Amino acid sequence: MDFTQEALNKSLCLIKEAVQDERNDELLYDYLICAAPTKEEKEIITSIRNDERNHRKCFKEIYRCYTGECIDSKDNKDFKKPKNYIEGIKKALFGELAAMEKYRIIRSGLPSRCHRDIVFEILTDEIKHSIKYNYILTMNLCKYGCKDKKRGEEEEFIRKDNLNNPNKWLNSINPLVNRALQEESMGMNSEYLFSKFILSGVLVGSGIAPDEAVKQVEKWQEDESIGLLNKR
Repeated sequence: MDFTQEALNKSLCLIKEAVQDERNDELLYDYLICAAPTKEEKEIITSIRNDERNHRKCFKEIYRCYTGECIDSKDNKDFKKPKNYIEGIKKALFGELAAMEKYRIIRSGLPSRCHRDIVFEILTDEIKHSIKYNYILTMNLCKYGCKDKKRGEEEEFIRKDNLNNPNKWLNSINPLVNRALQEESMGMNSEYLFSKFILSGVLVGSGIAPDEAVKQVEKWQEDESIGLLNKR
């Protein structure tokens, strides 16, 4: 395997860049650990953070071996807190994937077999981290999916309950009947009223509140492309 000074310089530049980003990474890890909804997730992210701290120590040592210099970490004041926990996990996951590409280049430019082996171990850890973040992300997205499914099942139960209970139907459409009578007294077109409130009743039967049902039908009637009846 051939090594050049140019490749080594590039590796050292990327090592310095990786280490100097540590403060921003620490702030993200701290946020995720605090925001994690379960003990398991907190422990997973804490273990990842501890691995990353060890990686930076290794990179600092490699850098010092080739340059005789120490890398000073930047105090990054521009950290932007993620919109929420899930967005933070996504950011961390893609950060791990970007780090793997960076570390692959670092490894290829190091002439010492010992140092390449160290970076290989770090790369292996990054792969494990990505899998762990994927696990957390999948677990949380499934959790939200189950909630949506449960909500849908509850709405379906309400619709079926309405079908089997005529009294509930009558109670639901009474506000529509009263409103239709009021609009009739104002001289509204009968065909318009029939179309408006029959459609509204259908929407109410599907689980929509009476007022919302009327508003939706009125929007349809105002849309000329749909072609529902005019008011007069």
